[in-house]
Amino acid sequence: MKLFIPVTEEKGLQSPIHGHFGSAPIFLCVDTESKTFETVHNDDKAHAPGACNPLKAIGGRAVDAVVAGGIGMGALTGFRKAGIRVFHAGGGTVADALSALASGGLPELDRQASCAGHDAGGGGCAHS
Repeated sequence: MKLFIPVTEEKGLQSPIHGHFGSAPIFLCVDTESKTFETVHNDDKAHAPGACNPLKAIGGRAVDAVVAGGIGMGALTGFRKAGIRVFHAGGGTVADALSALASGGLPELDRQASCAGHDAGGGGCAHS
């Protein structure tokens, strides 16, 4: 499975997961079978709220799912329309998320769980 994961800094599988998809500085595109990854810089992190283009972020890569700390409704809808599942990781590292996903411990995000806004630092979400 190929995952696209927003991270705060590139530390391989020990990279901390970023709190919000669209404002992450970088992403890791991870192959869960081989545990290999590609680092992708987010050229659209300064987008206006609600104007994230999630398919632009993945840049044409074949991705099965996104794992994020939070994601806005527009990005969630864009991924769903493209057949890409979105899972919620409440923090930790990429390795933590891979382990949780493998054991069925990551919930899939839906409309009610999407982010309603960003905190003052731009990295968190205002949903409960």
